[in-house]
Amino acid sequence: MKVDAKALEHLYQTMVTIRRFDEKTVELFQAGYVKGTAHSYVGQEAVAAGACAALRGDDYIVGNHRGHGHCLAKGARIDRMMAELMGRETGYCRGLGGSMHIAALDQNILGCNGIVAAGLPIGTGAALAARLRGTDQVVITFFGDGGANQGVVHEAMNLASVWKLGVIFLCENNQYALSTATTRATAGDSIAARAAGYGMPGVRVDGNDVLAVYEAAQAAVTRARAGEGPSLIEAVTYRWGGHSMRANLPAYRTEAEELEWRERDPIGRFETTLAEQKVATAPRLKELREQVELELDRAVKFAMDSPEPTVELMEAAVYAPHIEVREPAPPPPLGRELTFFEALREAHRQEMERDQRVFVMGEDVGLIGGIFAVTRGLREQFGDDRVRDTPISEATFLGTGVGAAIAGLRPIVEIQIFDFVALMMDQIVNQAAKFRFMLGGTPTVPLVIRGPQGGGIRLAAQHSQSLESWFIHVPGLVVVAPSTPFDAKGLLISAIRDDNPVIFLEHKVLYPFKGAVPEASYAIPLGKADVKRQGSDVTVVATQVMVHRALAAAEELAKDGISVEVIDPRTLAPLDEETIIGSVAKTGRLVIAHEAVKRGGFGSEVAAVIAEKAVDCLDAPIVRVGARPVPMPFNENLERATIPTQEDIATAIRGLL
Repeated sequence: MKVDAKALEHLYQTMVTIRRFDEKTVELFQAGYVKGTAHSYVGQEAVAAGACAALRGDDYIVGNHRGHGHCLAKGARIDRMMAELMGRETGYCRGLGGSMHIAALDQNILGCNGIVAAGLPIGTGAALAARLRGTDQVVITFFGDGGANQGVVHEAMNLASVWKLGVIFLCENNQYALSTATTRATAGDSIAARAAGYGMPGVRVDGNDVLAVYEAAQAAVTRARAGEGPSLIEAVTYRWGGHSMRANLPAYRTEAEELEWRERDPIGRFETTLAEQKVATAPRLKELREQVELELDRAVKFAMDSPEPTVELMEAAVYAPHIEVREPAPPPPLGRELTFFEALREAHRQEMERDQRVFVMGEDVGLIGGIFAVTRGLREQFGDDRVRDTPISEATFLGTGVGAAIAGLRPIVEIQIFDFVALMMDQIVNQAAKFRFMLGGTPTVPLVIRGPQGGGIRLAAQHSQSLESWFIHVPGLVVVAPSTPFDAKGLLISAIRDDNPVIFLEHKVLYPFKGAVPEASYAIPLGKADVKRQGSDVTVVATQVMVHRALAAAEELAKDGISVEVIDPRTLAPLDEETIIGSVAKTGRLVIAHEAVKRGGFGSEVAAVIAEKAVDCLDAPIVRVGARPVPMPFNENLERATIPTQEDIATAIRGLL
């Protein structure tokens, strides 16, 4: 393999920069300037340097918790890296991300990750974005030998191979996952051998030989650019230090083993190679090292002199601004009615026609249009690329959506049954919801996660839950729960256009429900409640199916002279507190109805808002109506007994008068 002298010098200087950066970080950690924790990359420099040398500037990488070397090798600025480790506003993440989450989007570094192996689905998503844009950009996603046993690793390799995506899975086998040796935790002769199971090349290389890593990465990059799909590289290396700078662990490696690997020092070996090839003299190598020291000194001073982030900066970093809806939605037309699922389908179609970045993926969304027919017919109009059937691997195809959103597309990910979201929680809660914040409030994650929840059709405990309270608790997520076809279309259009991750909840019982829906595209503002019925005696705040049961109860109670105001929040986070408080100020009474279990449900949040901000308006205690505290039963009569009814809501209202 022929590499010119300038490129060889660059490889050397990159490795020296990585080592000296982390050695300096240890010094600063011990002196109290770098706080929390950091994970040293010393000993592994050849992997990042060799791999990233095979990439173009517009290619992507995704790092892991030991990611300083990945970022520096891809071109991140050393001063902004150091500032981030010190928690300063001038850092890449403005002091909000720190060592484990550092990123440089201007270099297409899509973040390092504090969750082991969580970056593989994200990297796969970036590769999917490149495919859909028609570019030949390549992604390298780094993970460790410990991470190799995570399920998302296998799911991501399978999905990338099925779709022939240009992603390289690079395992840095540094022999230990924290303190557990690879030989004690990983089956098989090698991690690289697993590639055969996914129909991709797998190669095991000496991770302390920078040219061997470069050669393997170059071959994988060439294959990816040619549209031939992913590759797996296992680079066998060794970290010289412990798991992290904070971890104070008992000895778990022998001195002889550590000495043996230090003698295989990747920088020392490369110096020998450069001397043997007469590429660089000893004085030239010294000059390159001195340049690194000078830059490092400047970086430390830059970081020390930089201000710390403010509370105001922190709070502003959680959400991207929501879309502005300047024109009101057209009134529902006479004579044109759609079912709830038809209204959702129309929103998909209109937004996919309007914006080429919008695409849909999920289990069975293409061929059959989903089990509730929401996406039926879209594949025929937009093709397999934009309406993608996925493997049954929820965590990874959701994470692929996260990666595609970060890389500039606007994915809609359908969850076939919302109970399956439990398999996706890391990618939703730790990745999608936190990505913007961890990177200092700069990037956007325009992702819609939608699907059916709730009971009422005898699908029992694992297919019938109402889980909205899980998500309203997580800063960074928008949570939407429409109750009518009109709202479903307008809110989904807003969700697709929003620059935040949106949880879009659709109740199964509502899918066949019909209502007037304008044919023209329209958006309903997120965070704006709708007063479905005016009243003066009692306010009922209801969600999804309970909106219809509350309206029916209000109609019945009106015969007895009881005037009920029914409010549908529509968006649960952000919540339109103003409309609810205004209604309670008028009626003096509040009932909250939702299908979810009452304990810890959305109603608790509404009740707390009123208790904190409008308690003087109340003439009676707040009453919550929710499901019994049991999993959803299969038996039809028991299911009906579990889910709140119209009569339950009416009884709650009567109890306040």
